Amino acid sequence: MQSILSSWFVQGMVKATSDMWLKGWDERNGGNVSLRLLEEEVKPFAADFYAQPRCIELTQPAPALANCWFLVTGSGKFFRNVQLDPADCLALLQVDDQGLSFKIHWGLSNGGLPTSELASHFQSHSVRKAVSNGADRVIMHCHATNFMSLSYVVELDSARFTRLLWEGSTECLVVFPDGVGILPWMVPGTDGIGAATAEQMQSHSLVMWPFHGIFGSGPTLDETFGLIDTAEKSSEVIVKVLSMGGMRQSITTEQLVALGERFGVNPWQAALDVGPANAS
Repeated sequence: MQSILSSWFVQGMVKATSDMWLKGWDERNGGNVSLRLLEEEVKPFAADFYAQPRCIELTQPAPALANCWFLVTGSGKFFRNVQLDPADCLALLQVDDQGLSFKIHWGLSNGGLPTSELASHFQSHSVRKAVSNGADRVIMHCHATNFMSLSYVVELDSARFTRLLWEGSTECLVVFPDGVGILPWMVPGTDGIGAATAEQMQSHSLVMWPFHGIFGSGPTLDETFGLIDTAEKSSEVIVKVLSMGGMRQSITTEQLVALGERFGVNPWQAALDVGPANAS
């Protein structure tokens, strides 16, 4: 019988967390990832489950996620070590039939709890599950360096910041046409920041936590990693452009519209309406 350690979802999480650490996005125990799984994907590995799973009450009810399975990173776990001991660093859990608690069926083999941002993840999962008709199954949080750096020097306006990233790299509008939501600075690991993030996730697959990092959502680990990677690459370009004196020319509104038409996406109108970043 195949071990859960060789399952696509554990191996996928190992690769995602390793790649995120190598990118420099997840120092120490920074960052967290959660992947919603289907029962039929999990059940073949039931032989590896704990005979008596730990039950933990949720700080916020999550009725939209009742009976859902998740693979999540553990609280205090270093991403650089997930590849060395996935069973210690990850947790496979299932939400109860009312969305009030969850049971840990595998992982955290040396004790501990799922990520301290689990409430934020669950609030965003509930929203993205609804708005994507079940397609979005990943929530990913990390401290993307250049993206975070820009929060100190640019206007924290969602439409203007989105426009800046769209102009920073041609592919950005295609990858995140719905733009970037921005929160005020908030204490992490609280239900408050989770609720505010989920509200932004109603209309954006990327959300900035100023001076802290980024929250992203997508259908797969690869897609969500790629979403954040694309925003971070554009942020790196913008950081370099600003250090060289700022934009002198850029992609125009007309060109952005044409780009959306070519690739069949609808760019966020508010970001089109603010005009070129070098004129703002």
